[in-house]
Amino acid sequence: MTSTVSTSYTLIPNQKYRRSNRQSRRFCKILDIDSQSLSTLGDFKALPIEIFQMVLEHLSVKDISMLSMVSKTISNCLINYISTPSGNRRLLQQDFHNLELSGKRQGSCIFEHYRSLGLLLKRCTLLLPTKDRLKYIHKILSEMLTAGWDELECHRVFNFLCELSNLPRKMQTVVSSKPGSARKLELRIRLYCRSVLLNHWIHRSDSAFWLTRILKPWPMVNQARLLYIIFGPVSSLDGHVVWQKMIEGPTDETSLKGLADAIKLLYDTEAKEWTADDVISLVDELSVVPREWLMENNARLLILSGNNICFTFMASKAVNGRAVELARLMVFLALVCEKDLYCMDWTVKMMQKVCKVFSTPGEKNNFLQSVENAFAHLIMDMLQSVMSGDRDEEDSSFLNLFHLVNAQANFHKEILYLTLRSTSA
Repeated sequence: MTSTVSTSYTLIPNQKYRRSNRQSRRFCKILDIDSQSLSTLGDFKALPIEIFQMVLEHLSVKDISMLSMVSKTISNCLINYISTPSGNRRLLQQDFHNLELSGKRQGSCIFEHYRSLGLLLKRCTLLLPTKDRLKYIHKILSEMLTAGWDELECHRVFNFLCELSNLPRKMQTVVSSKPGSARKLELRIRLYCRSVLLNHWIHRSDSAFWLTRILKPWPMVNQARLLYIIFGPVSSLDGHVVWQKMIEGPTDETSLKGLADAIKLLYDTEAKEWTADDVISLVDELSVVPREWLMENNARLLILSGNNICFTFMASKAVNGRAVELARLMVFLALVCEKDLYCMDWTVKMMQKVCKVFSTPGEKNNFLQSVENAFAHLIMDMLQSVMSGDRDEEDSSFLNLFHLVNAQANFHKEILYLTLRSTSA
């Protein structure tokens, strides 16, 4: 016990001594690192950083790319240089879309410049993990592509890309052909539009601008077809567009999310060239691509598209005297809410809101009666399917009937709650 205590006391001064010694060694190490950094700059160590960057102005991109491999210190200096305004102007040339450039030789020089730039960025980030390298390169290129350009310049970029990729002719081919007959071309258009024109934008206004450029030159029926090609469901096996997905049976949210997000983007105030009527017409046209969708899939798309689009779509049917079709859609909204575990009071509140669109009490009462009739007819149709014995492996006909009966019960329960609350108030 005594020896243990004495040992602990003798350790304390030794610890203090070692700590101070460690600090001095660390200071020496810092000096060594600084001197090492200077030494890895070679002959450039005598130059101020501003002079070093002036030297870079006189080197080709290919030479700078070779220089980046000399040492980690020089590579870091080059990364800093690329991020400076002078480095941006020097390396990230922004005249590749200029329509006045003529001749293959001049065009090939631009492409050669960007090929060398890609190699430079690759070599500068060689020591980083791949994920970090991609983030850095994306940051550099996204800041360069059309940052600060006005709309006219962006229109020219789009025209240049269309001319370069022959995009309008390819789109003309797919919208004129039977859906799925040019599967590889459909996939190429989808990947090009998403990867080159749409996916990398940070601001919704930019995404809306480029999606508008893609769709607006075409008639509404072709806009709907292109929207489905770009954002519709694809096969998990080969990535090709699945055209029968909305027709053959109820689909899931994943298959509709891309379409819903695109519709919301066009309905947003940032999409200046689209009116609410334009977007609603597009949704209406989309629901028959390539043939009429199941009503459940229509309802699920409207729910995913958000309250404003859903209400505007339904209000347009009310105004145009399509009360029976509207009532049927209301039933399927209730069914989707039941299946996908949304709050049923949302459906009832949407119905309340739609009722206010009708100009007379008679029209409103006719609509409410049509909703009850739609529930009854749909339940009888599903019951007949179950009783006929035509069941698949998942017994989906019985399951659909089960969900619909529960949807009707929960729908009317919410109406009763609403009525009782208003009565007690």
